[in-house]
Amino acid sequence: MTIEKPIIVPFLKWAGGKRWLVHKHDQIFPKKYNRYIEPFLGGGSVFFHLQPKKSLLGDSNKHLIITYKAIKKDHKKLVKLLSHHNKKHSDDYYYKIRSEKYEDIIKQAAQFIYLNRTCFNGIYRVNQFGEFNVPRGSKDAVFLETDDFEALSKMLQRATLLSCDFEELIDKADEGDLIFADPPYTVRHNLNGFIKYNEKLFSWSDQIRLSKALKRARKRGAQIICTNANHESVRDLYSGKFFTLETVSRYSSIAAATDSRNQYEELLATTKNLRTQ
Repeated sequence: MTIEKPIIVPFLKWAGGKRWLVHKHDQIFPKKYNRYIEPFLGGGSVFFHLQPKKSLLGDSNKHLIITYKAIKKDHKKLVKLLSHHNKKHSDDYYYKIRSEKYEDIIKQAAQFIYLNRTCFNGIYRVNQFGEFNVPRGSKDAVFLETDDFEALSKMLQRATLLSCDFEELIDKADEGDLIFADPPYTVRHNLNGFIKYNEKLFSWSDQIRLSKALKRARKRGAQIICTNANHESVRDLYSGKFFTLETVSRYSSIAAATDSRNQYEELLATTKNLRTQ
């Protein structure tokens, strides 16, 4: 008898999120694997969809990882702090909280979620000092109907959370592990090869490092799913014996990589025969 998993909705609005991917293309994910590894966690859409029994989650955004750790540690205290922010929310209060610096990780997490939900368009942007600088947006809702911080906390009890470079996490993958990598979509010769990733730059050399790390993991027997920019320079990094390349779109089914490409399509690189494992 198959027990259906509860639906857990991601709690953050995050640029480049993959909610559409898990809703439209669930078939790309294998049913069996050992540990789930995600080096670019972001909003965690795939993690919350798969609900793995054991996982290793990471991101270079330390504030993001602190927020996940806080939910894991004490979601009840977090909800109380969010309730306080909800009652006090106003223009002045938003900018007051935006300027605060907290030591306690629960307070940091409440600040992070509050700003994410009330800032302009849910954007995460920091200045050269690593300080969040997005203005207040038009939305006032600090709580969402889909919020279930208790369920989020239970899921995260089975996860190890690290704030580190993606290569460090990928190099921990062993045979039978599943890696889902969704990096910033830098392509060669685009904006000089750099895209702002948190307070750091994600460069074309990082794209090369990523492809090499994933190939090493594949040699160790890991299963891999990588989403990326559907661009010739990126396809070149993943062509060869290690990966099957396809295009995936928010608006159409998976198609061969040679099919027509448009701005809505993304590259999907998976380990060969992954979906038969």
